[in-house]
Amino acid sequence: MSVQQPAVVPQQSHKEASPLLVSFSRNRSRIGMLVGLIICLGIWFMPSPAGLPIQGQHCLALSLLAVAWWAFGVIHPGYTSLILLIAWVLTKTAEPPVVFRLWTSPLMYLVIGGYLIAAAVEVSGLGRRIAYHFILRFVSGYRSIIASCYVLGFLLSILIPHPWPRSFMIMSVMAIIIRSAKLAPRFAAQIGLTVFAASCPTSMILLTGDSTLNVVAMNFGGVQASYLRWLWTMGVPGILASALLFCMQIWFFPAPESFVIQKDEIRDLLSKLGPTTGNEKKVILWIAIAVSFWVTDFIHHVHPGWIAAAAALGMTLPVLGGVLKPGDWNKVNLGSLFFLTAALGIGTVGDVTGMNKWVAAVVLPSHAPANIFVFALVVTAFAVAIHMILGSVLAVMGIVTPAVIAFSASAGVSPLVASLLVYTAVNQHYLLPFHNMAILVGEGEQGGGYGSAEVLRLGIPLTILVFVLTIGIEIPWWKIIGLIQ
Repeated sequence: MSVQQPAVVPQQSHKEASPLLVSFSRNRSRIGMLVGLIICLGIWFMPSPAGLPIQGQHCLALSLLAVAWWAFGVIHPGYTSLILLIAWVLTKTAEPPVVFRLWTSPLMYLVIGGYLIAAAVEVSGLGRRIAYHFILRFVSGYRSIIASCYVLGFLLSILIPHPWPRSFMIMSVMAIIIRSAKLAPRFAAQIGLTVFAASCPTSMILLTGDSTLNVVAMNFGGVQASYLRWLWTMGVPGILASALLFCMQIWFFPAPESFVIQKDEIRDLLSKLGPTTGNEKKVILWIAIAVSFWVTDFIHHVHPGWIAAAAALGMTLPVLGGVLKPGDWNKVNLGSLFFLTAALGIGTVGDVTGMNKWVAAVVLPSHAPANIFVFALVVTAFAVAIHMILGSVLAVMGIVTPAVIAFSASAGVSPLVASLLVYTAVNQHYLLPFHNMAILVGEGEQGGGYGSAEVLRLGIPLTILVFVLTIGIEIPWWKIIGLIQ
């Protein structure tokens, strides 16, 4: 099967696009702002639907305003999120302790700790050293390059509890290989897409694979985040999802006819790092301590968030730390923290105001299917459909998960099963870059060098793979381990 190089890259698409498309692109933020306001005002002032309290109606109106602005990119997602949070408070849709509940939970400090740990791994050079050694030892051809994106993604998830910094670190190494092998742009884009696409399934394997989504999924399911419980529940599905996506990429994105890796440049870069530094050893020490506490959480019951924050703070101490400096606070993305607060707040405020139950009653069937496989099919289809429209993984989880959990009660399905099905469906699915931030951050020349054409080429068969994963892998595995009776 041949691979056709895209006629244009995303940055140049306006040159050959229709006038209507160009006009939409140039005025997208204004159109999105207007669409969001129309939806919000229309729902706010319409007669209250039966079964939906007035606070729930206001919650729905403001939430859809934020979702529309996120989808259209009206302003930075962090600003949109802060607008939503303040609007909930000022309109008395919910009280501040409910709206900002996340800031008093350990989940927030798991995210902050994750950012700081990632910064320590980056500034110390430890991540690059691991990647260089791996490439020199195990990579010899094009397919092994593709495979290494998955393996490195998993290995670095032990050290860096967030997929974005992992992907950019791996991409910095892959860029050297692409340059030295003198790959054509389409093959370079394939490798770049692999780096960021691989972060989705590999982040499923460990709880620290994605310190945000994974813990959120467990919390929605009514279970405190646990390192071993996550590994037991999601490790096998995550490994199989990674293997299947790897096979899919090999099939739909064939290798170039000739490919020779010049490893001399990587050897030179590794030699410039010199012997393992004291800072690298300190990072290894603190991460080893964190992992040991994460693995034994069933004994001490300390939330992973406090452990991550403590490990990050340990790296600031004199003698034992000194890796993280005051400027490294800039690595903590404040906008992402407010986005997380708002996306999860949709579920929290929606539950308090009665919006979630109303959405479940209106959108989903009145009774959940008794057959667990049919139930998984319905939930996956519902989650994917909403995700196709709204885009944001966290926003969709915030809206869909509470509704699906309410829907699952009639079938006696565990809230954790319902939550993990939604998590898997929306986090592993995308057709265009905006459907998943892990893909969006790598789009363009400053990231992985790929555009919407490459993402769509992978995303179409990936949609089928998502159903295979939830229905054909997760449900049988959860039956085996007793999560589903």
